Amino acid sequence: MLRNRDGAGLRHGGTQHSAKAPSQRQLRVAEEIRHVLAGVFGRGEIRDPDLTDVAITVTEVRVSPDLKHATAFVVRLGRSDIAEKLPALKRAAPFLRGQLAHALRLRYAPELHFQVDTSLDNAMHIDALLHSPEVERDLGSTRNG
Repeated sequence: MLRNRDGAGLRHGGTQHSAKAPSQRQLRVAEEIRHVLAGVFGRGEIRDPDLTDVAITVTEVRVSPDLKHATAFVVRLGRSDIAEKLPALKRAAPFLRGQLAHALRLRYAPELHFQVDTSLDNAMHIDALLHSPEVERDLGSTRNG
């Protein structure tokens, strides 16, 4: 079964498929895209008023096997309002795609999609659970036993 970023199962065409690991080329292209996007966001080259003075961090990029679609996972460190910025990022996608076309040597510049990266929030939640008194007590009894 395919799994999305949060580990939830996905169905495609009503059947289950096993997830295939990305190829080395997909990983390399994804990292190059992440680097280009980080540079554009870091230099503040986007002129959308909703993205003015907004620090966006691209944590990961995943590229489709045909390299025609790329999903960028984004966060605003210390802020929880990144979901509100997704429409502005969608509006900026053609400009960003043009930047990718100039920076990368690919036959086609991939179509960009943006998603909120929740992995840091999930990790902080798990860390909080592991440090809760109940879990600490249970872990302490198994370590001493």
